Amino acid sequence: MTAASDSTPMAPGPVPAASDPASTASGPASTASGSVPAASGPASTAFGPPGAGAPRGAAASAVPPEDPVIRVLIADDQAIIRDGLATILGLLPDVEVVGLAPDGREAVALAVQHRPDVVLMDLRMPVLDGVAATAQLRLDVPAAAVLVLTTYSDDESIVRALRAGARGYLTKDAGRAELAAAIRSVARGQPTFGAGVGDAVIGAVTASAAPAADPTADLMARFPVLTRREAQVFAAMIEGLGNGAIAERQFVSVATVKTHINAIFGKLGVRDRAAAIALGRGDG
Repeated sequence: MTAASDSTPMAPGPVPAASDPASTASGPASTASGSVPAASGPASTAFGPPGAGAPRGAAASAVPPEDPVIRVLIADDQAIIRDGLATILGLLPDVEVVGLAPDGREAVALAVQHRPDVVLMDLRMPVLDGVAATAQLRLDVPAAAVLVLTTYSDDESIVRALRAGARGYLTKDAGRAELAAAIRSVARGQPTFGAGVGDAVIGAVTASAAPAADPTADLMARFPVLTRREAQVFAAMIEGLGNGAIAERQFVSVATVKTHINAIFGKLGVRDRAAAIALGRGDG
């Protein structure tokens, strides 16, 4: 009797762990939402959807984990630079690379699709350069902050990029820490400039803030016989405007403009428009 009763608990029964769906988490379903960029992929690369597979690496302790992830799009026509930047940014705990673009047009298209927080933008690219792409992003994805990353640090390039809407400007000799800090800064809405770029920006802004020359006052000083309205018309002539354009600027009729021009000819002692313009420019 004892043996019979002892055998009852030994009867085989259901084993919950064997049929539990959670035990299959290591199967294909667990990687469906992940997205890992491959170096051998196409030149234009779009990574996973927002929040999918956000990279974590050795720098995990550099930023508090509660900080929001900054979604970054990289635009550069050199594949080695695109891939290198993606690798560097992949080590940052608060940055997720959402796409790589080989030109400005593709950068705009990917930005419209993925809505990044920051776009790392090269300036010299085929199809659509960085300045034009920045201006387009300002219209299509105004929330995206453009951080220019280029080899060019001349005043003209800097000013053109800033006028197009760039929020920051770095040269490609910037270090990893400087790049990371710049990305976080522009993502917060704060303008940032690399070492050496700031001086150029200040110089350009100072130059643009200088009072512009007043051609009308200059002509009146040089030719006291002219009235102010005649000097204004004369300045427009020197600028290259025709009678119709001058009339629109001065809010008068074309006939009135012709009257002023004839008065200018008489007072300056010239016979035609070309001679008057040459005199006004100091050519004769």
